[in-house]
Amino acid sequence: MSERSTGARPAPEKPITVLIADDHPMVRAGLHALLNSRCVVPVGEATNGSEAVQMAKELNPDVVLMDIRMPDMDGLEATQLIKQEVPAASVIIITSYESRDYLRRAIEAGASGYMLKGMPKDALLEGIKLVKSGGSLIDAKLLSELLQQMGLRDSLRRPEYGALSEALAPRERDILQLVVQGLTNKEIAREMHYSVGTVKNVVQRIIEKMGASDRTQAAVLAVRAGLDSR
Repeated sequence: MSERSTGARPAPEKPITVLIADDHPMVRAGLHALLNSRCVVPVGEATNGSEAVQMAKELNPDVVLMDIRMPDMDGLEATQLIKQEVPAASVIIITSYESRDYLRRAIEAGASGYMLKGMPKDALLEGIKLVKSGGSLIDAKLLSELLQQMGLRDSLRRPEYGALSEALAPRERDILQLVVQGLTNKEIAREMHYSVGTVKNVVQRIIEKMGASDRTQAAVLAVRAGLDSR
């Protein structure tokens, strides 16, 4: 009688589901080929912004790869609607335009990342994994500058986000302010005299309490709620 191993095998990780939105068939086909792996699986392809919003509602993907310039509805408007309808989905803008203005507008619309077409396959896959895990694809200092600009615009201060302050513990509010300033988990740990693991757990808890999909959107919500000022 043969011996059987009693060690439990770890459950396989659930693949990250991705919706591709681009009006060019060759771009969609290329992204689909790049993403078809064990860890990342494309679940749909949209040809314009309106279709992307509808498919996001139907498919509930983890991540949406969104072009900016598309017919019927552009990617920025589609991103804003997707974040309203499917807030847990992270949106990464995939574009040919290296524009600071587009980046700012993308963040305001709810995007979690901004990548240029033609990036290596590994960079795209790692970017998707990073955003899905709650991280940010945007340079911390640049994000801090953009958030500061957003904070100076009174129209972005939204009273309906005021309840967020009550949902967060004092320590969480302190760490959130450092996230808005663009500090990494390691830098926050040094500032707060915590371990990196503790900071990571607190940031994840902040993201969950705020109903955000990731670190970038938690920072945007903080600015809109006025939680970025001491």
